[in-house]
Amino acid sequence: MDLAHLNERGLVLVGCGRMGGGLLKGWLAQGLATRAVHVVDPAPLAWIQERGIAVNWPLRADPAVLVLAVKPQMMGAVLPELTALGGRGTLVLSVAAGVTLAAYDAAFPGAAVVRAMPNTPAAIGQGITALVGNSRAGAAEMDLAESLMATVGRVVRLDDETQMDAVTALSGSGPAYVFHLIEAMAAAGVAEGLSAPLALELARATVAGAGALAVHEDQDPAALREAVTSPGGTTAAGLAQLMDPETGLPPLMRRTIAAAAARGRELGA
Repeated sequence: MDLAHLNERGLVLVGCGRMGGGLLKGWLAQGLATRAVHVVDPAPLAWIQERGIAVNWPLRADPAVLVLAVKPQMMGAVLPELTALGGRGTLVLSVAAGVTLAAYDAAFPGAAVVRAMPNTPAAIGQGITALVGNSRAGAAEMDLAESLMATVGRVVRLDDETQMDAVTALSGSGPAYVFHLIEAMAAAGVAEGLSAPLALELARATVAGAGALAVHEDQDPAALREAVTSPGGTTAAGLAQLMDPETGLPPLMRRTIAAAAARGRELGA
């Protein structure tokens, strides 16, 4: 992250909820000066004002980066208030789901725009973000966007914006699927005689540990699954249900991702 550039020209963050606030904490921890930040939010978090960060209007002129972190349903009302900031080399970086590069091109003619799709584990530095830029986002702009998002986790670059709806459905919405998996595992444990607190503790730790192991080992998940599965054992019995091609997890997950991706396309339209 080019701190000298950011600290000189500044960064405007529009929307400072869970995602925007998590990003800002990461940037400040990396050395972004509080004096360089300007936050636009109708109800700014208490810690923002306590640290002396500028809030709401009038906006800082000509920032190095304009970060859009409002809900996509609010973008139509927000963009007309910000169009003056999209010139003179300002990078427009959006983390809003569904809002297309074409919409930003219309709002900020001539500006370099990068769409980013992080997920909620970014709040603890464990996120993953996908990036795609418009035709004016060159190597320098993409590198700056990547360095900003890398403060809260891994970053991947997409070949084309058409991939963004699938990314949103998979990794953007994915944490909610995993949280529901924890709920379902805990409920199944209760049904087998465990207390609710114990079942929840076991389910949380199991999902967290398995995820950490999958990242650490960097192997095909099928190989990790097979390493845990003894022929004729308890895991094999459970997997026979979970891997059923008609009623198991694979067809359910395909429907889940497809539904989320379709909704992303609807939001973009």
